[in-house]
Amino acid sequence: MKILIFGVTGMVGQGVLRECLLDAEVTEVQTIGRNKSGIMHPKLKEIRHSNMMDYSGLEEHLSGFDACFFCLGVSSAGMGEAKYTRVTYDITKAAAETLARLNAEMVFVYVSGSGTDSTEQGRIMWRRVKGKTENMLLKLTFKAAYMFRPGIIQPLRGIRSKTKMYSLFYMLFKPAVYLMHKLFPNAVITTQELGQAMLNIIKFGSDKNILEAADIKFYSERKNFL
Repeated sequence: MKILIFGVTGMVGQGVLRECLLDAEVTEVQTIGRNKSGIMHPKLKEIRHSNMMDYSGLEEHLSGFDACFFCLGVSSAGMGEAKYTRVTYDITKAAAETLARLNAEMVFVYVSGSGTDSTEQGRIMWRRVKGKTENMLLKLTFKAAYMFRPGIIQPLRGIRSKTKMYSLFYMLFKPAVYLMHKLFPNAVITTQELGQAMLNIIKFGSDKNILEAADIKFYSERKNFL
């Protein structure tokens, strides 16, 4: 399988990349982003790209992929709706529309968030914008599209969040998050489980397009769901 990853330097992207490189069925991983991961691996090819709204000059490098894991995202803290929409919706739309046109058989997996508002009418801004983004993706001509809605994500294997607030949270509450994962396994998803669930989804498919935390946990543990 050939996998394309966006957002590889973030906490989720780091975890997904790690699982892809460990998976024997993944033959090639290509990343697109403003920065590279810093990892050297024979399966890995990385492309630095500064304008995340325009991929016209990259199209020769964006076809022939089996799946895209779109892990690019930011916290809405301190951001107005217009700016958050540009980063969350507009950038995703630009990439996804290009990929759908170039890869008729691609499976697209988007990392959303727990509480996303599919109606796009709720009072909380980030939930509306995420819902709008999910709805747009589900209308595109991919072979399949899956929206992952994790809640609390526990980083493993030295992975850290670039967001200072999240990084501080994980540092201060690491024992509590670990305990929650043990006591309430559906409430906390590790970066390893998230990556494994994404890979299993593209291998075996699912009858659900929107996957909440409990679904992600379920698919991370199963080898065949159909």
